Amino acid sequence: MRGAINFFNCDNMDFMKGKPDNYYDLAIVDPPYGIGVNKMTLGNGKNKIYRGQNDWDNCIPTKEYFDELKRVSKHQVVWGGNYMTQYLIPTSAWLFWDKGTGANDFADGELAWTSFGGALRKINISWVGANAKNGYKRIHPTEKPILLYRWILTRHAIKGMKILDTHGGSFTNAIACDMEGFDLDIIEIDKVYFDNGLKAFDNYKKQLTLFNTTRNG
Repeated sequence: MRGAINFFNCDNMDFMKGKPDNYYDLAIVDPPYGIGVNKMTLGNGKNKIYRGQNDWDNCIPTKEYFDELKRVSKHQVVWGGNYMTQYLIPTSAWLFWDKGTGANDFADGELAWTSFGGALRKINISWVGANAKNGYKRIHPTEKPILLYRWILTRHAIKGMKILDTHGGSFTNAIACDMEGFDLDIIEIDKVYFDNGLKAFDNYKKQLTLFNTTRNG
C-alpha cells in the first residue's frame, strides 16, 4: 500500500504552528547545515544545480524551529545534527551515512542525530560521480539517496505512522515514504526546488504505473 504524500510550498514554521502537539509520529528532516553549500561547486568546478535564494545555507535553523519540531513530533531524525548540538540533547544513537568518497578532501559521510536510544548505526551508499543521483538529473546540492530514507524508515518507523519533513529539497524522502507505505507531509519553501521536486516525484509515479502496467499486461 502506497503512502498518502502531501506537498506544501510554504514556510515550515508557519506550517508547524498550525499543528497540535505530537501530531506526527516521526520527523525526518534535512535542514541547512550552515556551511555555505549553496556556494560550493561540489568538487567539479561547476555550479549547474539551482542553489536556491537568500543564501539558505549560511546558518542553521533557530532554537524556535527545534522547539516547534519537538512539539509537533514524537521522535526526530535530524541530518547534520552535529552542526546543531546546542539545540539537541546528547545521544549515542547517531546514524552515519558512509558516502564512499575515497581519498580526497571531502567528508567520508554525514551524521544524523536521532531522538531514539541505542548505538550509532552506519549504512554504506555510494554517492560519488554517476552514483550521486536518484535515477534522474540531480536537482538539489544536498540531495540524499532514496535508499537512505528507506533505510531510516525501516529502522525507525512502524506502519501507520505519520511522517513530517520540513525541508523537502529534492523530495527523495517523499519517494521513499511512498515506496514504504507511510503518510508524509513534506514542506519546501523555495518555489524552484518545490516544482522540480514535484516533477521528480510525478516522474517516479509515472514510471511505477508503467512498470505495473507492463508487468500485469
